[in-house]
Amino acid sequence: MSLTAIAESPESTSELSRISPTGSNHEQRLLRRYQSGDVAAREELVHLFLPLTRRLAGRYRHTGESIDDLEQVASLGLIKAIDRYDPDLGSFVRYAVPNIIGELKRHFRDKGWGMRVPRSMQERFLQVNKALGDLSGELGRSPTPRDVAEHTGLSLEEVLEALEATAAYAPAPLDAPYPGDLDGDRTLGDSLGSEDPGYGLVELGEALTPAFRALPPREQTILKLRFIDDLTQSEIADQLGISQMHVSRLLRRSLDRLAAAAQGQR
Repeated sequence: MSLTAIAESPESTSELSRISPTGSNHEQRLLRRYQSGDVAAREELVHLFLPLTRRLAGRYRHTGESIDDLEQVASLGLIKAIDRYDPDLGSFVRYAVPNIIGELKRHFRDKGWGMRVPRSMQERFLQVNKALGDLSGELGRSPTPRDVAEHTGLSLEEVLEALEATAAYAPAPLDAPYPGDLDGDRTLGDSLGSEDPGYGLVELGEALTPAFRALPPREQTILKLRFIDDLTQSEIADQLGISQMHVSRLLRRSLDRLAAAAQGQR
């Protein structure tokens, strides 16, 4: 059963209606007074139904949201219900409950999530979190995902997805300590990967290999001595028995050929 169906079920509404200690006749008198322009009656109605808002807000206490914030959102839903209520709609409690639940769900959808996720996933997240709270009391231990799946009628995969969505509801800051780091020097940001320039060099090497092998042997030697062995042009000239000027010309010519080959690959 969905959260909306639970909230609007006759059993749930009947149970919640017993929160008001003064009875429905008193509620109706206050509603009529308010609709006749008595602003004070509205305040009395809000005070009368505060236990109702706290009860409904408490259903979402396992979401990690502050209970004070949840009760404020639920109270806002109550005020809207009082302002919009029409006696022709029937029982005020039956009208107020889905309005308060709707306000809570809008809060989670629009403001509670640190990242945008589909509404169906938000509904499933709330359903799974409620089941976790209910089952913890029933089982006397932390429920497993399979326990939650059997309790809610969801598949095991759907439960696991909802549990993973917790990270989207309240993402951890990158400067938070890395789990298991006893010294506390490492942060979550330190665990993020970065672009490795080595991959680009591998691709470039694959592109230049045929062009390098096509160079005369002496030019291959000069490139190796210059860029692998890190010799200067003068040192290369001494080793090969040629002038430094000749080394410079050969080096420039071979580099131009490799550059042309690389450009052709692009």
